[in-house]
Amino acid sequence: MFSGFMVNAWTVGSIVAVVAGVVGFFTVLRGSSFVAHAIPNGSLAGAAGASLIGVSTLLGFGVFAGIGALGIGLLGRRGRHDVATALTLVVMLALGALFLSLSSEYGPEIYSLLFGEILGVSASQLVPTTGLAIACVIAVVVLYRPLMLSSLLPDVAAARGVSTGGMQLAFLLLVALATTMTVPVVGTLLVFALMIGAPATARSFTDHPLHAMALSVAVALAIIWAAIALSYTTDYPVGFFVGTIAAAAYTSGRIWSAWRRRVRAPGQSVRTAGPAVKTPGLDLGL
Repeated sequence: MFSGFMVNAWTVGSIVAVVAGVVGFFTVLRGSSFVAHAIPNGSLAGAAGASLIGVSTLLGFGVFAGIGALGIGLLGRRGRHDVATALTLVVMLALGALFLSLSSEYGPEIYSLLFGEILGVSASQLVPTTGLAIACVIAVVVLYRPLMLSSLLPDVAAARGVSTGGMQLAFLLLVALATTMTVPVVGTLLVFALMIGAPATARSFTDHPLHAMALSVAVALAIIWAAIALSYTTDYPVGFFVGTIAAAAYTSGRIWSAWRRRVRAPGQSVRTAGPAVKTPGLDLGL
């Protein structure tokens, strides 16, 4: 289980879990789960187009992920990006259908991009994956304070000179970068489950942003490690275990959150730490 090709699986799975836990925290906090679904799935068209013209699928994936993020950010209204997200996804899927109709050799790659083949990750994929992961983490560190403030209190952020529109676009590009890094090695469904399931679970257990982000990473790591181990021993797909374990983790978080609210003394406030702002009574739980 810890030798040969499995070393690559454990390594890349851990890298993906860290990025998914960090970026996914802001995805759930901003209520952008649809975005986390649309950008990876729509970007499959870029990989198909790149394969059609004979260039790197990673390049095509990254280009379409960036275009999708820009389309959602520039076309969406303030606080409402669902229509722009849906239309962007539709356009990219339409282009993907066109590219696939022009080539009959892309079927296996589409399957791997959708469901992932983490147990078949090659050593050559580790370097670009690690590089993009480091870029994602650095971007989060740089943008943390303004992104957190614009996520929690957009009006206060605007009053303090933070461009909420700029932060929204920066967040979308961050999702695109994370997508470019993760999907080619683990697939869209696995990434979506980690990016939503882990941070949503974490927010049910703690109201402190930094604690929630750390717990999100821990939950994502636990999910992917358990999924890889179970897949290795049962020969069932990794994506199946990731999805079911993530759903079970979120369910346990919701049960805990409901119990905590029930036993909390009436009138007791929830302490929430935000960047340079105190907001008594603000509950970050779902």
